[in-house]
Amino acid sequence: MAALTLLAADGSLSDAALNDAGAYGRPSAPLQSRVAYAAAHVVPRVSADNTPGQPADIDWDATLAFRRNVYSWGLGVADAMDTAQRNMGLDAEATRELISRSAEVAREEGGSVVVGVNTDHVLDSRIPLDQVIDAYKEQLHFTEEQGAGPVLMASRHLARVAQDAADYRRVYREVLSSATVPVVLHWLGTAFDPELAGYFGADDWQTASAVLLDIIGENPDKVAGVKMSLLNAESEISVRAQLPDGVRMFTGDDFNYVSLIGGDTVGQGDNHSDALLGAFAAITPVASAAIQALDAGDPARYLEILGPTEELSRQVFAAPTFYYKTGVAFLSWLNGHQPAFQMVGGLHSARSLPHLSRIVELANASLALEDPELALERWHGMLRLNGVEA
Repeated sequence: MAALTLLAADGSLSDAALNDAGAYGRPSAPLQSRVAYAAAHVVPRVSADNTPGQPADIDWDATLAFRRNVYSWGLGVADAMDTAQRNMGLDAEATRELISRSAEVAREEGGSVVVGVNTDHVLDSRIPLDQVIDAYKEQLHFTEEQGAGPVLMASRHLARVAQDAADYRRVYREVLSSATVPVVLHWLGTAFDPELAGYFGADDWQTASAVLLDIIGENPDKVAGVKMSLLNAESEISVRAQLPDGVRMFTGDDFNYVSLIGGDTVGQGDNHSDALLGAFAAITPVASAAIQALDAGDPARYLEILGPTEELSRQVFAAPTFYYKTGVAFLSWLNGHQPAFQMVGGLHSARSLPHLSRIVELANASLALEDPELALERWHGMLRLNGVEA
C-alpha cells in the first residue's frame, strides 16, 4: 500500500497510508435540499511574474476549467470574492475580466454564478461616502450587465470613513436602491480582513447584526440573502432566525459549516443555512456528495461524508486566516486542476511546508484527494524540491 510522507514542524517525518478516492458520483439532477456555491480561486500562468505587487496574469484555461468542474458537481460558483485574492493580488482589471469570463462560462454550462461587488477599483485609500456609493454602483451595474448575481462585499473604503451605523445604513440604502436584481450582502469578519473592524458600526456582532437586519428590513425586495463569514456559529444562527421570509442565510463559516448547513435535518439547530464557502472549492466532490445525501433523505450519510472535512477546513483556514487561499490553491494543484502550485502575488509562499503537510494528511483522511496517486506524486516531489527525502 502506498504511503504519504508527512513533515512535522520539528522536521520529523512520518507515514500515512494513502486512502482511495471517495466513491462519489456527479449528480444526475440539480441539487435540491441546499443552495451551495463554491468560492473559486484563480490560477496564474506558470511563466508569469507571480511575485508580490505584480498585476495578475491569469491562466484562463485552467481558471475557467476549474469553474466548469464545480458546475459538473451541481454546485454554483461564487467568483471574484476574497477566495479569488481580491485585495491580495487580483487587481481591478483582472477582476473585471474574471467576472465577464466567469459569467459567460456559467451561461455555457447552465450554472449559477454570483460575483463580488466592491469599491476596490478606487486607488485612493480614503474617499468620502458619496464616492463609496458611486464606486459600489459602478461595480454593481457592471456585474448586472454581465448577467451575474451580485454579492455586495464589505468595503474597506466604507470601514475607514463610516462614523456610525447611520453611515452604513445610508450607503447600503442608496446602493441597494439602484440594484435591478436582488443582491446577497456579505459580512466578512476581521479574521479574513482586519481592515473591516467595526463593520456595520460596531465591534460586537450583536450590535452590528441589528444594523444589518435593519438594512435588510428597509430594502426587503432588494436582498436575496446574507453571507456571514465571522467564524462564529452563534452569530449566524441568531441572524438566520431573524431574517425575513425569502432571504437566505449563506454560511461563510469555514469552521462550522457541517452543522450550520445540516441544521434541523441532522438535529443540530433550527432550520439551516445554505452555503457560499471557499472550503467548497477545495472539497467540491465531497460537498456535492454530502448534499446529494440530504436530497436522498439520508442525514446520517451527510454527516459521514462531510463531517471529516471540517478538520481539514479548519487547517486550511487556520490563523492567519486570510492566507487560507494558499491551501485552496494547494489542494487544487494536488487534485490536478492546475499545472503548478503558483498563485498571483506570490501567495503560494504564505504557508509553511509543515502546514501544507497537515493539509495533505487531513485531505487524505477525509477522502478529499480526487486522484490520490497524483496527489502523492506531487506532494513528494514538492518535499524533495525542498530537501526532504520522501
